[in-house]
Amino acid sequence: MFWIIGGDDLITAIMDKSHNRMVTQVKGNLTGHVEWVGFHFYDMIFPLFLFIAGVALPYAITKQLEKGHTRRQIAISIVKRTFTLFFLGLVYNGLLRFNGIDHLRIMGVLQRQALGYGAAALIYLYAPRKKQMITIAVALLLGYWAAMALIHVPGAPTGSMTQTGNLANYIDRVLFRPGQLYRPYGDPEGPFSTIPAVATAILGALAGKWLRTDHKAEKKAAGLLAAGVALIAVGYVWGLWFPIIKKIWTSSYVLYAGGWSLLLLALFYWLIDVRGYRRWSLFFVVIGVNPITIYLMQEFVNFEETAKFFVGGALAHFPLAQPILLTASIVGIKWLVLRFLDRQKIYLRA
Repeated sequence: MFWIIGGDDLITAIMDKSHNRMVTQVKGNLTGHVEWVGFHFYDMIFPLFLFIAGVALPYAITKQLEKGHTRRQIAISIVKRTFTLFFLGLVYNGLLRFNGIDHLRIMGVLQRQALGYGAAALIYLYAPRKKQMITIAVALLLGYWAAMALIHVPGAPTGSMTQTGNLANYIDRVLFRPGQLYRPYGDPEGPFSTIPAVATAILGALAGKWLRTDHKAEKKAAGLLAAGVALIAVGYVWGLWFPIIKKIWTSSYVLYAGGWSLLLLALFYWLIDVRGYRRWSLFFVVIGVNPITIYLMQEFVNFEETAKFFVGGALAHFPLAQPILLTASIVGIKWLVLRFLDRQKIYLRA
């Protein structure tokens, strides 16, 4: 969320001051998606959202079961939350502008988050055993691979992984009108490529289930680390046949990004829960407890103009550093808004 509220712009502003070729390459990795095949740090953001949503499932669902809620009641709440998140995604895409259904993008980030969370939550609710979840995740990833490799797309070679020739984007073009797609060739959050995204959330649920075991904290961190390294290796090797492509969420991408997600979880679990280094994390906790709020707020609040109003005069005295200071001010104002909401216990929940 820090990256989404302006962390990427801040890094860009800082690195733009250097004309070193290596710095430019690093900047591209940190602040932009890969055009098609490959993997950047920036391509971690979305799968990490789904992964963390999955990590929370064993805690949230177990807590509800312990309170005496039936599985049917929990399932109804999951479905309601899924529909709410999906609706907020439509609002984010311009539903309330009333420009007509032909120009409304149906899919999107919140929509995929909703569907990925909802499917994984129901799977965990009714098939919570580790072997069951692993079997379902493997079936989703292998099934997606088989469909992409074997089902013929008109006008393209069977198994094509090009932008216009792959099955996922072809299904997008069949289901939606041109004005409903993010790109003419398809949608990076299309319905068919959402299938493997469910496996991303299941990986998170497996990690959350591991963290809830009675093993020692050091063993839990080591287990996350080992699993992360293994998934990165398997995802990379699988990518030689089924390329790592975020925009169609290939199965190799699920494993590769899932491996890095596990490594990050292991790192912060070790730092915060095992070693007890907590104070430094307040800045990020404030952002993380209200993610939907700031994600939507950025669409209708002009934080740049707000920052200029408060600090524009001072920034005029630092022309060389102005881009960096302005970007930092924008991030700072967003953080202060979130901090105020947090202190008032105001959260936007789906």
